[in-house]
Amino acid sequence: MVRLSQLQVGQAAEVLDVLGEDALACRLMEMGLTPGVRVELIGISPWGDPLEFQIRGYRLSLRRQEAERVCVRAACSVS
Repeated sequence: MVRLSQLQVGQAAEVLDVLGEDALACRLMEMGLTPGVRVELIGISPWGDPLEFQIRGYRLSLRRQEAERVCVRAACSVS
């Protein structure tokens, strides 16, 4: 299990959990980051923040600190 913020560009993962029970956790789940959903990191800003993800057919940008709240199971990379 890793955090969403730890993925490499092009790497996909399955959401396992969103940490916390505050407004940010609720907002992340409202944006589609719910258990079982596939998410892929498609880009990182040149300054390292924000991160851009592909999820449920749309692109989602999150700050690295926000992505740190999402636990995922990273897919195996095919080389």
